[in-house]
Amino acid sequence: MDHDVTRNEARNRYELRLDGEVVGIADFVMDGDVMVLPHTVIDPDRRGQGLGDLLVAGVLADAHERGNTVDPQCWFVREYLHRHPDAAGTP
Repeated sequence: MDHDVTRNEARNRYELRLDGEVVGIADFVMDGDVMVLPHTVIDPDRRGQGLGDLLVAGVLADAHERGNTVDPQCWFVREYLHRHPDAAGTP
């Protein structure tokens, strides 16, 4: 599965693309160095394929690379961090 997670500054969101098609998004709000993640969405026709995990992993990796702390207000991001505590990292 050819995928990438990119940060769309103009829309304050991350986008998960499969073969160039946006199939998931994660909204973000910056509060200083804190990245608040209030909402994630995967295309309903694509759910159940692990795409949410790919999206959140990409978002967290980028946040860590930028030196941001993450405030996981989205239930899915909190669940992901519960299942993958090593992904929380510290900037």
